[in-house]
Amino acid sequence: MRDRHLVEKKAAPVRPAHHGSVPLGRIADVAGAHAGTGAQVAVTGASLDSRSILPGDLYIAVPGAHAHGADFAASAVSSGAVAVLTDDAGARLLADTLPVPVLACPDPRGAAGAVAALVYGTGERDAAAMPLFAVTGTNGKTTTTYFLNSLLRALGKTTGLIGTIEILAGDEPIPSKLTTPESTDVHALLAAMAERGLGAASMEVSSHALAFGRVDSVVFDVAGFTNLTQDHLDLHGGMDGYYATKAQLFTPARAKRAVVTVDDTWGRRMAAEASVPVQTLSTTPSAARTSGEARADWRVSEIHRDGIGSRFRLDGPHDTSFSVRTGLPGDFNASNAALALVMVAEQLLAAAEGSGTARRAALPAVQAALQHALDAHDPFTLAVPGRMQLVGTAPVAVVDFAHNPDALERALLAVRSPEPAARVIVVFGATGQRDATKRPVMGAVAVAGADVVIITDDDPHDEDPAAIRAEVLKGALAANEGRTPRRLIEELDRRAGAIFRAVELAGPGDTILVAGRGHEVHQEVKGVNVALDDRVELRLALEHFGFPATTAGRIES
Repeated sequence: MRDRHLVEKKAAPVRPAHHGSVPLGRIADVAGAHAGTGAQVAVTGASLDSRSILPGDLYIAVPGAHAHGADFAASAVSSGAVAVLTDDAGARLLADTLPVPVLACPDPRGAAGAVAALVYGTGERDAAAMPLFAVTGTNGKTTTTYFLNSLLRALGKTTGLIGTIEILAGDEPIPSKLTTPESTDVHALLAAMAERGLGAASMEVSSHALAFGRVDSVVFDVAGFTNLTQDHLDLHGGMDGYYATKAQLFTPARAKRAVVTVDDTWGRRMAAEASVPVQTLSTTPSAARTSGEARADWRVSEIHRDGIGSRFRLDGPHDTSFSVRTGLPGDFNASNAALALVMVAEQLLAAAEGSGTARRAALPAVQAALQHALDAHDPFTLAVPGRMQLVGTAPVAVVDFAHNPDALERALLAVRSPEPAARVIVVFGATGQRDATKRPVMGAVAVAGADVVIITDDDPHDEDPAAIRAEVLKGALAANEGRTPRRLIEELDRRAGAIFRAVELAGPGDTILVAGRGHEVHQEVKGVNVALDDRVELRLALEHFGFPATTAGRIES
């Protein structure tokens, strides 16, 4: 079977339309390589993916899990690559085989960000013209970046968004395959956004992005931290390793300033150990000051339900206060909204300081502008695809991306009706070839938070789906002992079995939560992408049983 890398042509990358070239010799200096006789070769772009090469590009060939990027260099050159940057192993593979210069450096992936910043000119980005916001943490990254994007638009800015669901360059949607694209694509996107006159951009920054250098040589104006809970331990080895990777964002090499949510011990540690100026944010009563701990700079209080969403007060330094509303359910969405608001406030205050106005003197104007945006545009009431997305109202039917224990627990708590007779029915599974230790924990969380638990498949990848379900079920069964028993159901088919069954069991006053996949439109089974959108299937099941369903909107994924 031919490698898909060879036969699939990637969608054309987003690039700036007008920018100059960089001599290969300058690139070699940045990468720690030697250009030789090719020093004057003009490079106009760069890519780590041979399928997205355009004429004039540098192809950066790095070793992968199954093949070396050098194996695809000939394809890259045929698409117009004018040079190749690789490691010693790649250079040996390509010795005397290509009609273009081949440069070798010790770590081409590690050099890719700096090379891309040079090629696209993003190292000289005008931060005042287009400030950059980054959000990291385990849960809440996507919603917070959507909140940032919405609030910045409410302030009159044309915005960019780079995240899990989609990439937006102004009003142009671009499907997203990774939480954060490769560093060469990130720098090209930022250059294109600046060229189009965008006024701000927000980006999700995952631990994978930091570990694999996808945001190298990008310096964010404000970095935000949501929380840290169990996830991705297959990559990081443990929570300390996971934390250390996230902490890279809160250093001068990657950010100018930060807003850190200090609702948990990881957040308090992040705030204490960050080497950039930090504003702290407390959003839950449990995060209130204890003996010996300083009060957070910004504090959420007076949270109360408002429809399915909530209203709250956000208090800050020097008697600053905001009245805030979000139409998304759950206290965690109040936390996400507060984080977005403080991040934008920090950027506006920093801009005022940069223009010579003292921070305290700038606060009243910043407060007035932001409160007007909140009141006039309600920016935190929006549909975030696959994040607490409402599909039906009687029963309440919600699709959420919750795919780890903490997110599932929060989602179950958020959808629980105050009516005593109302039940919660949850459909979920666990992903294959990922952190297996969270599977029984998620089973236990589901039993604690739902009345009917339907365990099915998520994306099994190359694992045996039955074995994954068994691990989840084991945790659920153990948690079900010695308590009012929950109804546990195992369904092999997520579409026709689990989701259909959940709606069949529901009454108009119940709540159905379909968790784990959110905005995703394919289920990967043994390397095959099977079309499956939880929102579509849940809507069809509701209609089949005569329940009202919300109007289908644009599928952003």
